[in-house]
Amino acid sequence: MRYTNTDSPLGEILLVGDEDGLSYLYRQDSPRPGEVAPAWVRDDDAFPDVKRQLAEYFAGDRTEFDIRLNPHGSAFQLRVWSALTEIPYGETTSYGAIATKLGLTTYQGPRAVGRTNGQNPLPIVVPCHRVIGADGSLVGYGGGLPAKRFLLALEATHSGLFAVPSAQ
Repeated sequence: MRYTNTDSPLGEILLVGDEDGLSYLYRQDSPRPGEVAPAWVRDDDAFPDVKRQLAEYFAGDRTEFDIRLNPHGSAFQLRVWSALTEIPYGETTSYGAIATKLGLTTYQGPRAVGRTNGQNPLPIVVPCHRVIGADGSLVGYGGGLPAKRFLLALEATHSGLFAVPSAQ
């Protein structure tokens, strides 16, 4: 695996992946920063397309990412993370709505989606920040609620589609 860093309005971001694509995106100023594994090789020329697209996103010039992704997870996790990529820019949805879309009809479906959402290895690019509470409130985000609010506000500013939910 190769890794490099890039700057963003949310602080330094650690990018990790290989020839198959980006596997991890860690915000280093978040409650759960990434730790460089001993086997990883630093390559500051790695992932130029990811760096460019992140810069465009933060500038409000990009609404979709076109990056090869290679997340590591169970079949269920990969299904949930794939569903997250289908949430349009500037829109939000709930854990329950994603669970229903995936055919998880028991009361535990939204909880399973929520847990998996919290384990997303590629935040921002796989937009887990677009998932809010069923009542419209701003809930849970591994990167911290201030970062979630920032990302939703960024998208609201450039899409005009929604207001940022309140924290509860």
